[in-house]
Amino acid sequence: MSHLTGTWNLDPDHTEIGFVARHAMVTKVRGNFPEFTAQLTVDGENPKATATIKTASIDTGNSDRDAHVHGEDFFDVEKYPEMTFESTAFNVDENGNGTVEGNLTIKSTTKPVTLTVETFGVETDPFGNERLGFEASTTIDRTDFGVDFQAPLKSGGVLVSNKITIVIEGSGIKA
Repeated sequence: MSHLTGTWNLDPDHTEIGFVARHAMVTKVRGNFPEFTAQLTVDGENPKATATIKTASIDTGNSDRDAHVHGEDFFDVEKYPEMTFESTAFNVDENGNGTVEGNLTIKSTTKPVTLTVETFGVETDPFGNERLGFEASTTIDRTDFGVDFQAPLKSGGVLVSNKITIVIEGSGIKA
């Protein structure tokens, strides 16, 4: 990972922290959190990744749904305005591909997660910024984090899946 050495700040204009949930057991709803700060520091043997995400920034493309998700049934953004991630271990090859383990905190509940990471390389953009591109993903059970609203369906299914896939399409700018 020597070509990744340095501190990389995720560029909010070119990074998406998104999620996918199954809705009514028959379709998927996607959304993202456009307000965040995140950083990757690769410094010898102890790389570190951190992120702070503003829960009220959630955007699912539907203002009524977003308003519901802001409330106590889901993120309770007044009481829990942020969710965080802090890495605990990097298990990646020299190109930055592999897994990153860390602690995800949502609604004051912290649980370990493992992100599968694919790094696409480093490139200098037309403005002279050195950029790092990557994708990372994990799947969580939202009820583990106290996000446990549910409405049963007549079929026996549920309105919102417990399983949530988190996908980060990242572009970091070297500091």
